Amino acid sequence: MEKLGIYVHIPFCKKKCKYCDFISFSCDEGKYKEYIDALENEIKNTSKNIVPNIHEVSTIYIGGGTPSLIDPIYIERILKTIYQNIKVAGNVEITIEINPGTVTREKLETYKKLGINRLSIGLQTTDDKLLNLIGRIHTYGEFLETYNTAREIGFTNINVDLMLALPTQTEKILVDSLLKVIKLNPNHISLYSLILEEGTVLEKEIEEGKYELVDEDLERKMYHKTKNILEKNGYNHYEISNFAKKGYESKHNLDCWEQREYLGFGLAAHSYYRNKRFSNTNDLDEYIRNIKEFKFTKNVETHEIQDRESKAKEFMLLGLRKINGVSISEFERRFRVHPLFYFRFEISRLDEEGLLEVDLDNIRLTKKGLDLANQVFEAFI
Repeated sequence: MEKLGIYVHIPFCKKKCKYCDFISFSCDEGKYKEYIDALENEIKNTSKNIVPNIHEVSTIYIGGGTPSLIDPIYIERILKTIYQNIKVAGNVEITIEINPGTVTREKLETYKKLGINRLSIGLQTTDDKLLNLIGRIHTYGEFLETYNTAREIGFTNINVDLMLALPTQTEKILVDSLLKVIKLNPNHISLYSLILEEGTVLEKEIEEGKYELVDEDLERKMYHKTKNILEKNGYNHYEISNFAKKGYESKHNLDCWEQREYLGFGLAAHSYYRNKRFSNTNDLDEYIRNIKEFKFTKNVETHEIQDRESKAKEFMLLGLRKINGVSISEFERRFRVHPLFYFRFEISRLDEEGLLEVDLDNIRLTKKGLDLANQVFEAFI
């Protein structure tokens, strides 16, 4: 039985963060209902093309936007539609992203009853001034209340998101945030560097000179400092931006990095299925209208139909995001060729530059390679 991941996009937020360029909107309850109606119909229509004796859903990830903003009855409807139309594994990992300031005890209790077994909480920093600077709608105190309530209710698999290289963020502020979070003993910590996206409020404020970006040397220092602290506290660094206690790695993300298939439902959701990468429109009204008119294909844009070469390149790119790197034996099994031969020119050059290392069954990034990951990835494009 082939694994299949499902991603569900909830594109609604109470307020857009200053650094965010994701497809998200502030809407009223009427639009929520319209959207969920369309989402359910998309799932039903797509399920007709999934062969049940071949595919089994192993992970479901409900992201956004802010999924915890909407009434949990909508989350229940989404999950019910998936279960009724697609074969789901008994040990499925179901993750929902939640933000303090939008979630209540009642919502968390409902998520638990629905079988959701993994929470991903957007904290970003424990410093309230920084939270305000980047446009978050919550305080550290509200995060603590959310986290502790989730534990009381019985959630045993919780991720906490943190960010580094934020404007005005010092190494001390970052380390202080990290130590406070570690003390709570979450199962998983995601640590992302700020990427200044075009068209965001924060980009405008930087251009106007209101704030300055952290320089690259300090950013690298922050990254390695936090990596060392997390590893000393029992967190396995298994992917460039992700750390987990043993056995709590994100199955959904690992499957994506191992080039397994997944289907995305909802506005702007991306999919990878049968060697094809495609996505839905990012126009909310168009998405809803096309589904109401049963014009499902009008919502879909194909980005790539992979041949053997492009699939092999992507397998390398995705695999190198993992700290353990690319399995040589798995590459051979999939593509019937040794990767050290297939990518001999790229690997030789990157090895000479000290960006890659090779052992008996793995090709992985070195410490220098992690710092210069974009250069490594460009070599295989």
